[in-house]
Amino acid sequence: MEAYILDAVRTPRARARPGKGALSGLHPQELLAQTLKQLPLRTGVDVADLDDVVVGVVSQIEAQGANLARNALLAAGWPIGIPGFSLNRFCGSGLQALSLAAMGVASGVQHLVVAGGVEQMSRYGLNADGGGTDGGNVDLRRRFFQVPQGISADLIATLEGFTRQELDAFGLRSQQLAARAQAEGRFQRSLFPVTHPQTGEVLLAVDDHPRPDTTAEKLAALTPSFIQLGARPEGPAGETLDELALRAYPRAGAVRHLHTAGTSSGIADGAGAVLVASKDYLRAHGLKPRARVRAVSAVGSDPVLMLTGPAVAARKALDAAGLKPRDIDLWEINEAFAAVVLQTMRALELDLERVNVNGGAIALGHPLGATGSILVGTALDELERRGQSLALVTLCTSGGQAVAAVLERV
Repeated sequence: MEAYILDAVRTPRARARPGKGALSGLHPQELLAQTLKQLPLRTGVDVADLDDVVVGVVSQIEAQGANLARNALLAAGWPIGIPGFSLNRFCGSGLQALSLAAMGVASGVQHLVVAGGVEQMSRYGLNADGGGTDGGNVDLRRRFFQVPQGISADLIATLEGFTRQELDAFGLRSQQLAARAQAEGRFQRSLFPVTHPQTGEVLLAVDDHPRPDTTAEKLAALTPSFIQLGARPEGPAGETLDELALRAYPRAGAVRHLHTAGTSSGIADGAGAVLVASKDYLRAHGLKPRARVRAVSAVGSDPVLMLTGPAVAARKALDAAGLKPRDIDLWEINEAFAAVVLQTMRALELDLERVNVNGGAIALGHPLGATGSILVGTALDELERRGQSLALVTLCTSGGQAVAAVLERV
């Protein structure tokens, strides 16, 4: 695939607290607009050359509706001739935006595209649009009753035989690595400070979601998050969500509720953007890219177990790139839940030392539509810091899907 990344930028990830979070008072269009404006400042590219702006956003309602992508580029002061559109592949939306940008550029139809994502979860939390996973389709539920992701994560942990101690250890690792990365300035290349649009006051300059004081003892004291949810009667005959999960996977015997707030992704506000260019555009303008998009993929997986797609998506992208898991220097596997990363690592036989080396969404937060584009910048920054070549970014999504991209440092 001949598609190249010129640069990647992101906002800090802020704790999502309605009315109190550092970014909660900013309109989501403005949050993305400030992100977009960083790209020409850093690359010198004339935005009038853009063919499209593709943006992932999950809760496309109210302030995040009305084609946020188009409105954000107008809010950024970019030429009115630039089109934009928003997409929703749940948690994979930001990386799906990159995939579409790379495909458009690689096909020769486009030459310069911005791919990004945004989510302001202070305003619009999980299921804010009211659609859930299946839109309330009773007939679909007779085929697949898609239990909430927390139940799926605990079911995966049960089937894989992960212990509470293993999940807690992974959650602690995420916090410790994120704290080290912040202390060493590893995120600084991609980050920019978000400011108040009228006063210019800096609202947030660094990620404020991590809890560097986390300890194993504090994690062990947390109550599992999804016990009451699993006991909720949601089935057509009054079955609980746990019972519906076990109907699909009776070999589990019982759903062991193991995930806590310390081993689940954090709710956050944030935005990210990636500038993608063709080889012809690079040559014509004398530009040097940071990376090449070697391959992208999207897959469907079991809609009840839901979160096991990353290993499948990774294999598909690796096959397209002619690579094996051992060839990848750095892995960014979105930490939707600790069991997701552990299951993916087990399926692909990955070395922990190459996975999420600067922490992940457990520590840093998961602004749904933005995380995929944010992880692209995180991976590129770390490849450059280490002098390494290949990274793979992958995310699971609600409804049983996953996306992946292989990035090669230039």
